[in-house]
Amino acid sequence: MESAIPAHLQCPRSRPRRVPDDYVPPYPSFVARHAPTVQRVVMAYFGVQSPTPRAPAAEAALAELQQRFGAANGPRHWDRARYTDEAGHDNVFCTAYWDDPSRFDAWFAAHGRDWTRTARDGLGRFTEILQPDVRYYETLFSSPDRSEGIATLATGMSDVVMEHAYWGGARDRMPASQTEAMEPSGEPRIERDGARTSITGHGALCLIRSGQDWSDTDGDERRMYQHDVEPVLRQGMDFLRDRGLEVGCFANRYVTVEDAAGRPLEKSYGMSWWKSLAKLERWAESHPTHVAIFGAAMKYLSTLGPAAKLRLYHEVTVARADEQFFEYLNCHPRTGMLRAL
Repeated sequence: MESAIPAHLQCPRSRPRRVPDDYVPPYPSFVARHAPTVQRVVMAYFGVQSPTPRAPAAEAALAELQQRFGAANGPRHWDRARYTDEAGHDNVFCTAYWDDPSRFDAWFAAHGRDWTRTARDGLGRFTEILQPDVRYYETLFSSPDRSEGIATLATGMSDVVMEHAYWGGARDRMPASQTEAMEPSGEPRIERDGARTSITGHGALCLIRSGQDWSDTDGDERRMYQHDVEPVLRQGMDFLRDRGLEVGCFANRYVTVEDAAGRPLEKSYGMSWWKSLAKLERWAESHPTHVAIFGAAMKYLSTLGPAAKLRLYHEVTVARADEQFFEYLNCHPRTGMLRAL
């Protein structure tokens, strides 16, 4: 068993972990390991929004974007997802990842900047980008043999790690937590230019992407996930979507992952923007909606034990204000970080 924090990012702690040094987690989990040369990554969400499900213009826009990803300096990995938002609009977006910000900057200037700069098809469009230092995000996987999200850029997975299966584990897995509280600072700033709105968030804004992959399940396990776990998860995701501001969540999307042609896969994830890591932790530890999710998941995993084929993962990021970019064109006012206003 090893620490979730890689050796080259470990330092003397001025802030203790929430568990003692001899803590042993009740089940194995793993984290992504980047090459020591990677100092910063890019997580970029490019989306289209339409009141009409699967509007031809939206499908064409995403197909064009996916072609752009193949251009010089394009992302090393991208995936596609869809969800229906609180206004009933269809949102489909691609999430792209880089581990070299200079390559992203070159690609974005040539192929991404105009995504929200030109109204050309009547769609809403949004761009949401974080460029965090590797000390300010963490990952966690229930299985070491299938990567998702930013972990697809890693050189591999860790052995079993210690810092998980307790409240506060996500914070303890971040290298910055050794010395920093990661508390929010400042206020979001807004700039309007006609139908386009740009936002710079406050310091220590938090993003979580937390996913499920049930493609390997079958029989009783699949029925258990679909009937006992997923409905409880959906209730919690809907609460954050509709009433998240009450608990410090600016926006939540519970999405179905799709292939490049827009066909749904047996994968989903929730991604949400939070006022702070502390707000996310408080919801996870004490709010009835997440307590119910946790209880359903623990019953599922304790029933199946090591035979469980459901794969779970997440990534949690804390970003400075100057590491954020949010831009919205022709989107309704409850879209993404527009709700922060």
